[in-house]
Amino acid sequence: MNLSAQWMARGAALLLAATLVSSCGFRRVKYENPITKDTQQPDKVLYDKAVRDIEKNRFEVARITLNTLINTYDTSEFLAKAKLAIADSWYREGGSNGLAQAEAEYKDFILFYPTLEEAAESQEKICMIHVKQMEKPDRDPLHALRAEHECRQLLIQFPNSKFAPIAEQRLREIQEVLAEGDFRVGNFYHTKGSHPASANRLNALVDQYPLYSHADQSLWLQADSYSRMGDRFKQKTVDSYARIVREYPLSPYAEDARKKLKEMEAPIPEADPVAVARMKYEQENRDKPGIASKAFGFMKRGPDTYAAAKSGSPTMTPSRPTIPASVPTPEQIAAFSGEVTATTVQDPTALEKNPDARQIQPGTGPAPQPGPATNSQNSSSSKKNKKEKKEKKK
Repeated sequence: MNLSAQWMARGAALLLAATLVSSCGFRRVKYENPITKDTQQPDKVLYDKAVRDIEKNRFEVARITLNTLINTYDTSEFLAKAKLAIADSWYREGGSNGLAQAEAEYKDFILFYPTLEEAAESQEKICMIHVKQMEKPDRDPLHALRAEHECRQLLIQFPNSKFAPIAEQRLREIQEVLAEGDFRVGNFYHTKGSHPASANRLNALVDQYPLYSHADQSLWLQADSYSRMGDRFKQKTVDSYARIVREYPLSPYAEDARKKLKEMEAPIPEADPVAVARMKYEQENRDKPGIASKAFGFMKRGPDTYAAAKSGSPTMTPSRPTIPASVPTPEQIAAFSGEVTATTVQDPTALEKNPDARQIQPGTGPAPQPGPATNSQNSSSSKKNKKEKKEKKK
């Protein structure tokens, strides 16, 4: 047995052992939000009992105890903690149903207690609920979009919270996954030869997620797509190459972009020093996938976020649909000076007598049009038909 097979066998054994331990309930995880006040009040006794049940994974019993506390002692000082513990019990229980219930309970807690420190923690848990359910970049992005929205909401609503830096890094990782999905679509269009669709998708990607790890490659493919769409898009091609040189100066595509700009006789911009410092920091601090990730990555449901940026401000505005550059704008339509005319068909039997244009093979010429003689024959035949109808009526 070679070394890689031994590593895979050991990893499988460890994974199986961890699954058995967690399923049997041997592990006891301490509760994050206990009440440190030492008192023997009845409501405090109920709360402590519920916390012990949560730590032992007896979630249903814990929720019954906490609801008893809330309904019996409606003026208790521990009401907020009890409501948060109910949400935490659903969060720990997991599963699609448990996480949905936890999200609803956390949102209720933020609504009733927005000034407590635990409100920011609740918003962070809501973000994590959708992070846990995220799919790989080539699959349904629903939970990734929801996670992006909830993490962004934490930074907006609780900017000074201790959870804000965590949420900021989490947002970079989520946007890495969303950008990777858009990149795969744009690369598919580029390979297929649908260059307007490719340029539109990649342009929106780089504008929305400039911290994406393959933003430089996206700009390179975008410039190539514009260059294949005709001379009308030459300036957009130049802008894409110039953006690589200016905003991603340490990219492996930067030197080739300079050569392209020189061939097109376009000005070559200077590298942004802020971009240089950011890319150096990313090269020194970017995570690398481990052996287990490479060996068992295909078994993992969620995406890999090791390539996500570690610095820079994530995008705080939601993405909007974009219009491809090949589609004329209202200003271009208004400036159109050509004339388009249309005439009505005088002969009502033209569709029946003339050949169908759809059946004509390409390159054989247009369908024959009826001449003046044909029109006169048609008009005379229609007059005869009218006379025969009048005679029959008489």
